[in-house]
Amino acid sequence: MKFRDWFSLCIAVAMLALWPASGALAFSVSGRSSTEIEMYDNGEGNQVAPAYEYLLLNVDDIDGHGLNFRGYGRLGKTLKGDSFDTDSHLYYAYLEKKDLFQHLDFRLGRQFIATTAGASLMDGLSLDYHGLGPMSLKLFGGGDVAYYDGYNAQDLVSGAELSGRFLETLKLGVSYLAKWKEGRMDEQLFGLNGDYDFRNMLHAYTEVQLDYLTNSVSYFLGGLQYHASRKWNLRTEYLYSLPVFSASSIYSVFAVDEYQQALAELNYFLTDSVRAFGRYTHEFYQDASDADVFEVGVEKIRTERFSGYLTGVVRSAGNGGQDLNGVKARAAYLFNRYLQAGIGGELNVLDRRIDEDNNDTTSTRLWTDATAYLTRKVTVQAKVERIDSNTWGNYYQGRVRLNVLF
Repeated sequence: MKFRDWFSLCIAVAMLALWPASGALAFSVSGRSSTEIEMYDNGEGNQVAPAYEYLLLNVDDIDGHGLNFRGYGRLGKTLKGDSFDTDSHLYYAYLEKKDLFQHLDFRLGRQFIATTAGASLMDGLSLDYHGLGPMSLKLFGGGDVAYYDGYNAQDLVSGAELSGRFLETLKLGVSYLAKWKEGRMDEQLFGLNGDYDFRNMLHAYTEVQLDYLTNSVSYFLGGLQYHASRKWNLRTEYLYSLPVFSASSIYSVFAVDEYQQALAELNYFLTDSVRAFGRYTHEFYQDASDADVFEVGVEKIRTERFSGYLTGVVRSAGNGGQDLNGVKARAAYLFNRYLQAGIGGELNVLDRRIDEDNNDTTSTRLWTDATAYLTRKVTVQAKVERIDSNTWGNYYQGRVRLNVLF
């Protein structure tokens, strides 16, 4: 675990330990422990086996007056594969209290901040004030965890969000987020969002993000959903996305491609637990051929024993684009109260997974999985996959996880 993670964890634990003893009998503790072991082939063809211990911890009513603690993190260790670096993370650890003062809520510690203007994993303070009639105001500020290198105190984030509900079903919001790197302004983003449901029949929504430093629209989402009938609904959506790079990033001087997507989806409920759907997506690219993606399928939500889905996918991209005729399928069965098992696959279906270490594009993925319910609070999950990746070729990966609720 890196220094910044230990620092935040120690701050949270110290605040709990130093809290007055008079409130010691008031709190309750709950959470989940998940122990996971993975195994897969890396890019060099060598097997890697990392192990992780995830801990979700909730401490409620610490002081007898509504003060709560929320924490989630993981410790990692490599069991096999000397060249593989297993990361440990503290995802969040904060104190929160509603009505610290009249209409004022607060969170203090490591927390995830998400607004239409942008998002950050922040070590700091956020305040929510609800005493503005139909509106509420959020203010936040602290250290930007994503930029930390040796816990640089000058890597900061701050922002605000003003939102409100009007005319019963109209929600509007405006937000602002700024980031500094080594004391210099690195990002400035504004956000606008709206959500309106007309007579429980037509739902309209939109989100807009503006990049002030480049004077451009970096993100836009707009959609309409007709849902007057319980049997069927229709959704249309348009998405525009332009990558945002910080002013200090080397990529900020290069031209980047925008991405656009138009979508239409029809859902029809055959029964309360069986849904048939059809979806059409047109993908717009600047330096590659546009693509049309058609999906038709049926999904069964588990209400008794069986659950699953079957989807046919056709991707058409002319002039050298990647055409695929594929299938997505999964079937799972609850044999008894102790065991559920399933199989699934995605054959010739384009799947892009981008993370901080690599950009892995797959076209085929087959798997089998099982969940054993040992008690109401103890479960064991296992999954084995065979993957056809354009980056790594064909390889297998598997994982086993023990979950304990407390």
